[in-house]
Amino acid sequence: MVKKIASKIYMALIFLFLYLPIIVLMVLSFNNSSSSVKWGGFTLDWYKNCFKSENIMSAFSTTLQITLLAAVISTIIGTLAAIGISAMKKKNQTIYLGATNIPMLNADIVTGISMMLLFVKFMDLGFVTVLIAHITFNIPYVILNVLPKLKQANKYTYEAALDLGASPLYAFYKVTWPEISSGVFSGFLMAVTMSLDDFSITYFTKGAGVNTLSTMLYTQLKKGVKPELYALSTILFFTVLLLLVVVNINSNKTPAPTSSSEKLIKRFKRRSVVKRTVSIAIVSVLVIGCFSVFAVNSKNTGTGMTITVLNYGKYIDESVLDSFEEETGLTVKYEEYEDPEEMYTKYKSGAIDYDVICTSDYIIEKLISEGEVLPMDYDNMPNYQNVEPEIIDMSASFDPKHKYTVPYFYGTLGILYNKKLADKNDLSSWDCLWNGKYKGNMIMINSVRDAFAPALETLGYSINETDPSKLDKAYDILKKQAPDVLAYYVDETCDEMAAENASIAVCYSGEAASAMDINPDLDYVVPKEGSNLWIDSWFIPKTCQNKSGAEEFLNYICSDEPAMLNFEYVYYASPIRSVIENQDADLKENEAVNPPKEILSRCEVYRAFTDDEAALYNTLWQNLKAGN
Repeated sequence: MVKKIASKIYMALIFLFLYLPIIVLMVLSFNNSSSSVKWGGFTLDWYKNCFKSENIMSAFSTTLQITLLAAVISTIIGTLAAIGISAMKKKNQTIYLGATNIPMLNADIVTGISMMLLFVKFMDLGFVTVLIAHITFNIPYVILNVLPKLKQANKYTYEAALDLGASPLYAFYKVTWPEISSGVFSGFLMAVTMSLDDFSITYFTKGAGVNTLSTMLYTQLKKGVKPELYALSTILFFTVLLLLVVVNINSNKTPAPTSSSEKLIKRFKRRSVVKRTVSIAIVSVLVIGCFSVFAVNSKNTGTGMTITVLNYGKYIDESVLDSFEEETGLTVKYEEYEDPEEMYTKYKSGAIDYDVICTSDYIIEKLISEGEVLPMDYDNMPNYQNVEPEIIDMSASFDPKHKYTVPYFYGTLGILYNKKLADKNDLSSWDCLWNGKYKGNMIMINSVRDAFAPALETLGYSINETDPSKLDKAYDILKKQAPDVLAYYVDETCDEMAAENASIAVCYSGEAASAMDINPDLDYVVPKEGSNLWIDSWFIPKTCQNKSGAEEFLNYICSDEPAMLNFEYVYYASPIRSVIENQDADLKENEAVNPPKEILSRCEVYRAFTDDEAALYNTLWQNLKAGN
């Protein structure tokens, strides 16, 4: 009895550990508040918004098309391969099965990278490369489902049918197919499941403008997940769960009839009908959804010239891209990334020829020094005059001659604090991070350069310091501070501070503004020693295939209405003068949204490091996080 109770408790804990995060996600998908820490009542609006979003619908369309095509093709190839392998001698079977199982045994990321490297050599990345990769990945799973059914079948029955005059095709249809059909269908559903939920392989083999649901979810994490994505994740989870249930039900074999089990036989026959009905319904929905969404999506696809844009995730209003396409006739292939280092890797891989890119200051400086950036013709961008000259001047740290960039958003690194739990006067200096007053109630930023910046400022050094002895001193005070830190966060800081789980937090001004919008008891300050001024800017890379289109895009981005839409969407400081002028008084005075000149004058822009300098920072950071 005790063992049974213990085993039930053990299983309950396992399921709780596995599914509690998913339950939380599902609950949040019905939360009327956009905050993940504040319940605003029940709503279905986020699910409605999913189907109104063109980005989500485009990703949904691509996902369905790839899933259906990959599943059908891999099922045909996998079934034929299984038939061929079953006819081989045992030694040859072992060799061929070992070869076909490589995609299953390999880590997905290894398979994805290896396929990307192969495709880049011979073709452009895009829909076709993702489809080929999914087919290759799915074939072993089809073989895995079909081959056992072939082994269970009596091959002599097939041979007898041939001896009786049946053609090979007719004998296969009448004899072999009934034996293996359940395995083929299970293999098909398994292929659907694998394609529908795949991320790693898709991520490395997709091209610009190609997004599936999984890759779109990943690339929109820079500022945290929007509620629409909670809803989308819930739909995706239940779809995959339903498919897995059908696969497992379909693979169960109806027991052989006995004289005493007529009722049981009828029950299993009824269950078989239900299984087939559910399975056919799923496939029908998949097919109908694929073509209906594809038809709608095709109507919205531009037919003119294209430009390929690379930008941070969730860093532009969708309507701006739509209106740009309508006004210019250009089609935008829009690609996203999560952090500057990822952007650098994607660009340098050469897999996609980008026309225009937005990223952070120090990465742009690095690319300029490597000769990867083309000069701009500002005469083709009359709206460039809308950019605040002061921000252009500040860009001189990474674009000294103002030849290569157009500022997009900017902000600072500072301290977000709860006015009920912390005194603003205590936070006028970075010393507040080291004096122990906020022990256990302080969040530090989980970023090597941004964590070292306050320490370097406290010691009177530049945030671009590279002297090993000075960095060691900064490391020492960070190490002494570590026991006082509640957690090292980036995206989570907004929700944690809004929920009042900490008194102060080092974070970016944009995250601070978002948290202050949720909780009015929060405020933001940049200490007197100074801090980092970050400037995200657009540039045209050497890979550009449509320079005039890229400049037309940048000119549009700098115009008043798109700039205001982007500001209201991103909520970071805009360098466009009309955006600043048209804000209400409270917003203008919000230092997290619009850093005043007095603050900007004591801030520095990050400079690009050499590989050795970056390695030194990373080593110190790893030692700090490891507690060494």
